[in-house]
Amino acid sequence: MARIKTFDDWVEILRMWQKDIDVDPEIFERILGGYKLEAKYGELHSDEIEFGEFAGDRKWDKVMEIPDQRMRDAVLNMIIYQGDTEFASNEQQRKLLGNAPTKYDLYSIARVFIEETRHGYQMCHLLVNHFGNDGRIEAEKMLQRRADAGTRLLNAFNNPVKHWLDLFAYQNYMDRDGKFQLQMLSHSGFAPLSRSMGPMLKEESFHLGTGFTGLKRVAKANVIPVKVQQKYHNKWLSGSLDLFGNDHSSSAVWVYIWGIKGRPEEDKEEIQADKELLNDYARRQYYEECAKLVQQVNAAIPGDEKLYVADIRFNRQIGEFAGKRYSVDGATMDSDQYEAHLKEVLPSDEDEKLLAEFFKSDEWLAPKAA
Repeated sequence: MARIKTFDDWVEILRMWQKDIDVDPEIFERILGGYKLEAKYGELHSDEIEFGEFAGDRKWDKVMEIPDQRMRDAVLNMIIYQGDTEFASNEQQRKLLGNAPTKYDLYSIARVFIEETRHGYQMCHLLVNHFGNDGRIEAEKMLQRRADAGTRLLNAFNNPVKHWLDLFAYQNYMDRDGKFQLQMLSHSGFAPLSRSMGPMLKEESFHLGTGFTGLKRVAKANVIPVKVQQKYHNKWLSGSLDLFGNDHSSSAVWVYIWGIKGRPEEDKEEIQADKELLNDYARRQYYEECAKLVQQVNAAIPGDEKLYVADIRFNRQIGEFAGKRYSVDGATMDSDQYEAHLKEVLPSDEDEKLLAEFFKSDEWLAPKAA
């Protein structure tokens, strides 16, 4: 049985979690001039289920309206995984709250931090208020896992974000993946989950926007070598691609059939979904968006050396290319070649030491454009 009985009980555990990760809530009051953790519910794309075998039926407002226990479990699982990523991202970024390079960056990380906390709060509001004792247990467990202990549910959310270049790449790629995940859930047949997504997407747009802007500012300053910048693009792009899951996923098929998780722009799609490749369909849309954004970052680099987008098969741990040895330009390699290649194109201890020297001045990062 869960120790918590009400959502207020869970909020007390949230305060304990904030203390445990050494984040004083008063910092947000001081930097942001006030904030309020609250559940926010927006409008639905449609009152009717938009896809799958229940398409055209009224969306489910209550868990017990969902016709089958397997479907109810799938919705519960979606909420658990989404909430886990939100709290994990706070744990990954928390040490950067104390060393922002500018006042704007301090404001931005404080805002991102508290909004990610709110997103986790939103998911736990759903768990506690809709899923009975199972939901209360999972909401409590949400604040017991820790990124620095490697116990968050998705491995990419157990990796530390060490400094501000790391953070900008993380926000651009990981938070952009978050946007796609929220878009897919915004079409859910479970109305409270669907209605949660609109406010979260509005806030998420700021998060990935700060990452993209940060990468452009690093490029424009032209102090950190492009080759070093590139390594952080490679690190977080490949990790983010894995977050879409296996290419041929039976669980993705079923949650689509059941009307629980759609395609990113389900309401705009004109062709029938290939249910066997739903994850890969979203992944490739994401990859194409990232490729266009890297070209925009390149426009800010004064010199001839430019950034590139690593091949979609590079450094993959999940999906069809998991564990396969592809270089950043898509070439196949033997084991020795690949290990040497990874050392060349992913961040190293030497890169971290070099960056530490750059970070001692304020020249490595261009001012944010007005």
